[in-house]
Amino acid sequence: MISIVITAFKEPKTIGKAIESFLNQNIGEKYELIVSAPDKETQEISKKYKKVKIFKDPGKGKSYALNLLLNKLKGEIIILSDGDVYVSENSVNEILKKFEDKKVGCVTGRPFPLEDKKTKYGYWANFLFDSADKLRKNLEDKNEFLECSGYLWAFRKGVIKNFPSDVAEDTIIPYFFYERGYQIRYSEKSLVYVKNVDNWKDWISQKVRTSRAHETLDKYVDTKKIPRTKTFSNELAGIFSILSYPKNLKELFWSLELAFARLYMWGVVFFEVYIRKNYHRDNWERVESTK
Repeated sequence: MISIVITAFKEPKTIGKAIESFLNQNIGEKYELIVSAPDKETQEISKKYKKVKIFKDPGKGKSYALNLLLNKLKGEIIILSDGDVYVSENSVNEILKKFEDKKVGCVTGRPFPLEDKKTKYGYWANFLFDSADKLRKNLEDKNEFLECSGYLWAFRKGVIKNFPSDVAEDTIIPYFFYERGYQIRYSEKSLVYVKNVDNWKDWISQKVRTSRAHETLDKYVDTKKIPRTKTFSNELAGIFSILSYPKNLKELFWSLELAFARLYMWGVVFFEVYIRKNYHRDNWERVESTK
């Protein structure tokens, strides 16, 4: 038995496709599919699907809702995804294959951008997702710790009792499993299709928010024993890959812009967290251009 949970916030336009991308799969195990959403619009669309259970999220944030849901779920394996993305055919079965190894505690899917490289932000999205793909493959080959993607990931029920509300859940939960001797695996065939931002305001807001959510990891785990993968120093080490990725002069220019954009982002994160003491808080935020 597995539990598939789609968390959503004001996603009436995309929740249907997210649901159908799971329902249309020939999943090899018995499963339940739950949509967790605080808004009536998303709930009403979800109710049209007979196999879907609705959880009325109180609207205090994703981690808050997952904590309320955790003990209600029937599955031994819990798969999490979002209401503004959709997954590839057979993605669930590919994830379940990884869990055949009892030593595996968490499995992450592969985010894949809907955009091509013809626009700057599409190019940026392709580079960042391709880089994450290469990093996860490399870490898995070395049997080292790797972070999961919140767009599509899974874990064993009964090991973790709750989700901390002041840190990225798709990072901290794999850390908890890894500390307990479990392995984290990458299911590269489990694609999750993501629409990315198309303007600077949304890009910097999204990247600052997700990066800031990693800055409280030290509160819960020893990052000297289990190194973080998303850090400023790793960002600097990745400058060469940014410059080796482009295929023409236009892409080279966009790569240089991305390098400066990422450095600027880390400057904002440092100022927000270590100067203003403005730490990550669990709450729902919409990024309009990703819808």
